Parts: sequence; C-alpha cells; structure tokens
Amino acid sequence: MIFEMHAHTEEHSACSHVKAADLVQRNFDKGLQGTVLTDHHYLWPQEEIRELRSRLKVPDHYLILAGQEVETPEIGHVLVYGAEAKIERGTGLAAIRARFPDAALVWAHPYRHEQIPPLENLLYLLIDGIEIFNSNHTIDENNRGLRDWHRYKFTALSGTDTHALSYTGLYPTIFDHPVATVIDLAAEIRAGRCRPFFEEIPRSGTSNTRVTEVGLGTRGGRTTAEQYVVRAHGDADTWRSASRTTRIIEEISRHGFSEGRFRVPRQLGSDEKNLIVIEQGIPGRSLFDALVHSGLHDARLYLRMAAEWLARLHNARLQVTPPGEYLRQEPNTLEHYLTAFYRTGNPHARRAQEIMDAVIGMETDLYCAQAGRMVQGHGDYHPKNIFIGRDRSEARATVFVAAVDFNSSYTMPQAFDVGTFLAQFRNQFYEHPEVLAKVAEEIFLETYLQHIEELDIDFLSQVELFRARTALSICYYLIKVGLGGSENLWRVLAEAGQVLTHLQVKSTGTAALIEQVGEERKKT
Repeated sequence: MIFEMHAHTEEHSACSHVKAADLVQRNFDKGLQGTVLTDHHYLWPQEEIRELRSRLKVPDHYLILAGQEVETPEIGHVLVYGAEAKIERGTGLAAIRARFPDAALVWAHPYRHEQIPPLENLLYLLIDGIEIFNSNHTIDENNRGLRDWHRYKFTALSGTDTHALSYTGLYPTIFDHPVATVIDLAAEIRAGRCRPFFEEIPRSGTSNTRVTEVGLGTRGGRTTAEQYVVRAHGDADTWRSASRTTRIIEEISRHGFSEGRFRVPRQLGSDEKNLIVIEQGIPGRSLFDALVHSGLHDARLYLRMAAEWLARLHNARLQVTPPGEYLRQEPNTLEHYLTAFYRTGNPHARRAQEIMDAVIGMETDLYCAQAGRMVQGHGDYHPKNIFIGRDRSEARATVFVAAVDFNSSYTMPQAFDVGTFLAQFRNQFYEHPEVLAKVAEEIFLETYLQHIEELDIDFLSQVELFRARTALSICYYLIKVGLGGSENLWRVLAEAGQVLTHLQVKSTGTAALIEQVGEERKKT
C-alpha cells in the first residue's frame, strides 16, 4: 500500500494553504491508497475524518488516518503515528514513548538546511524511522538521505510535507503489507516493513563513475513523477571532468535550452566531498525508442526536432571550452579506439589504422589554422542520447526534445555532430529496417541545413569525414562488448573506407546544395 505520510491542512496548520478535502482527493487521483494527516500538535478525531470523507469522491477502502508532527527538545520535529491524544510542544521522546508505547516515531526532514544528522541520532533507539525524502529537502539533501539509508540500513520513509496542492503526493511511502488502522501503520513502521516509494535504476558503472537514475513519487498508478540522475565519481580527476561538463551544460542552458521545445538537463546540485553531481532526469523516452515505436507522422516530427535542436546549439556559436582542447585531445581519442584492435588481435586492425591516419590528416588540414570556425558541440549526438518527452502526457503540443550526456562536448567543427548522428543513426537502426522505412537520414540532414545560419562551403564533405571518424568509435564499442569478430564490425569499417575514398567526389555538389537551401530560405 502506498501512503502520503506527511501532510498539513489549512484547517489545523497555520503554515498550510491546502484544504484537507483537496489534499486527500489529489492523493487518491495520483494513485495512492491512503493519506495520513499530520498537522502540528493536532490529532484529527474520527468524527472529523468521517465528516471529511463524506465530502470526497474516494472509495471506502481509501484510508484517511491521523498522525501529528511534534516538536521535541532532542532532535526537533518528529512525526508520531498511533498516539491516542494530542502531544504538547516540547514533549521529550522518552515521555512520548512511555505514554504511547505502540506509537511509531519518525524523525521529520532531518537533512533540511544542509544539516548532516549525527549517526547516533539516525540510529537513536527511541526513533523508529527516518524521513529521507521530503519536499523541504533540496535534491542534494534527499540524495544524502538516500546514501545514509544505504550505508546504515535504518528504517526509511518519505513524506511530501504538503503545504500546497501543487505538490501533494510527491514523496509517498510504500508498505509491504496491507494496513487498516493507524495502529497497524505504526506496527509496520516499527517492524521496518516500509520504505520510500521510488525507483533506483543503475544506468552505467565503472571504477571511475557510477550513474544511477532515481525516480520519486507518482503521477498516477505507479509511475514516477520526479526524476534525477546521480553521477558518483571514483576519483578527483573524474570529478573535475564532471564539473567541466556541468559548466558546459549550464552555459548551453542559459542560451535558450532551459525550457520549451529544446532543452538540456538542469543541473540540480553537487557534493564535492563525496564527488557527486546531480542533474535533472529527463522524462520521456530516447529518440531511438521513439522512432521504433511511433507512427510515420510522429517519427518524422521527432527526427526533425532532433535536427533543429542541434542547429540551434550550433547557431549559438558558443565556445565554452577552448578550441585547442579538441585539437589536442582528438589524436589521443582515436589512438584509444585503435588500441582496442591491437589489444584483442583483431584482424581488421590495419584497416582501422588506415582510417585513423586519414581522419587525423584531414582534420589537421581543415582546422588547425582555423579554430575560429568551430563551435561548442555535443560530441556524442546520437538517437540514444536524445530524449523525446511531453510536459503533459495528454497534450501533443507540449512535446520537447532534450539532449543528454555532454561528457564529450568540446569546441569542435559543426560537421562533427552531424556526421556522428548520421553514422550512429545508420548503425543503430541497421537491424530495424521498419524504422528506416518510416524515416531516412536525409530528413535529419535537410532539417539541419534549413535551420543552420552559417556553414562552410565544404560542409557536406566534412560531414562525410566525421561519418568515417565515428566508425572507429562504433568499432571500439563492438570490440568492448565482445563483438569484435562480427560481420557488423567489418561492415562499419568497409563503409568508412568507402566514405574516405569517395570524399572528394561526394563534395562536388556541396556548394550547389547549400546555394539551393539558401534560395529556399529566401522564398519562405
């Protein structure tokens, strides 16, 4: 059973601006099975709860229970469930326990205002549980509570601490067994048979970085309403790299990507002591999944939106990181890809070496003397790093596109992101011909060209160069996951070789195409 465990009403808490009837009705509508009213030093009598229920459109099996929030001299605010009478302000924990031995005592919002609760208080014998998630905590503070729960294994709950209708039911608690009364509820808490209602999903993990997605609360049924991503870094170097990425995302956000149809994740907090960075989770599904499962119209819309997102980023002409950083790092990155071939004795190592040498040579010729042509790019722009969501699931007009994972972002050639996307698009959907029947890569390229404001005359040739360059990245991944001997790896390398061989031939129509796009813009 899922309960809202911490809620204040306009009727009996001066700090609240929500009527009890509205609060309970909203919790029911969001898929919860019960609400516990916890006004400050007030215990709702049963006759008042019966009168409240008579004004609601909730079934009889939906539980409305009464607890109270009490200020104690030892640790501050405590939620008391199962006391039979109102408790006066300043009553000590020992006195509460002696008077109400069957009640459950839960420490309310112990992490707010950047407090770090002492271990002896978290494990205090007079306390039955700790409220680790609370709307009065920041994301950092909620995450600190989550870490302490994992570390010390105490009984944890969550509570919204509702004072307004807009966020009621955000942090519910789930109980392992059905309950019927507040005494049942208290017994389950004291036995440790409850926990915060949330999802904690490992997304990736290495010795240097662990990425976990946390989803809290409900929209309705059992879907999470609030998401954030925790990146826990194993050493100072990866922490510094993450801080660099945070700075890039924040700068991009300030240039038109904080809200609306085109977005990046908001940066929610960081904990330098524990080498943790927290960012907003993006609701929705990846562009990859969206294209697989959507119809023709929506699939084309999503692909066009992804192209426009990229054009908008490049049009901002940002240079958050110095251009020289990309030029210095690129040979090292490609060498890293190549070493996977030699380390595993891959028979295609020589072909990969030839492709790498050609790519480095062409990049050097194009950009070393013209760093000013480069802009801040994404660096790993492909369908699984692009998310399609809606602010309101029922409203198509609220659709948005957001890019994630900026770890490889540099000030780089515009063509890099376009070439990366096109190569990854072909590779990721190679075994999904039904997707390629709905949408073609030309839709992405044409949309990008329609929205970009500045282009080099040889832009399409550069795109082909970075298609070939991305092939090395794809092959590195295939080797890493044990597919170094697959036919797919050979196909990717062969196509990259053909791209480089025919690069000059393919570039002859570039000027004409760009001129054509320019004429079309004038007409529209």
